[in-house]
Amino acid sequence: MRHLISMLLQNEAGALSRVAGLFASRGYNIESLTVAATQDIDASRLTLVVFGDDTVVEQIIKQTAKLVDVIEIAEITRREHVERELLVARVDAEAVAIDACLAQFGGRLLQRSGDQSVAEFTGRADEVDAFLDALGQAGDIVDHARSGIAAIERPTAACQK
Repeated sequence: MRHLISMLLQNEAGALSRVAGLFASRGYNIESLTVAATQDIDASRLTLVVFGDDTVVEQIIKQTAKLVDVIEIAEITRREHVERELLVARVDAEAVAIDACLAQFGGRLLQRSGDQSVAEFTGRADEVDAFLDALGQAGDIVDHARSGIAAIERPTAACQK
């Protein structure tokens, strides 16, 4: 099963390595790992995706929570959340084909030079996969980069105004 784990981590040398090491030592490949600063300069948000057994992942999360660098950790897979991933792709195709793809998916053209275009798309991982497939049908994907998933829980009813 796919597990989406979100944590706040202290900005300290080696903190990310210790978290990733716990997953690796249990034989779990991290499919996606995204780290970025938060509004607190002393903390970063780390979002990771792993596939595996529910019980084992639960144990790893409990062990990760005990690390001194971890401020907060939660598996948000089954919670109400918002997740997004950014794709930037360079495609060799006719402008009309790329423009049709962008219009269909709500992507954005960043640059065009001759028959090569650089496009951007943001969405859930499955939407990014679908957009990438559509780009591949429109032309040759010369290169692409994916950001990894960023996710956050939706606000609870008590927090909404």
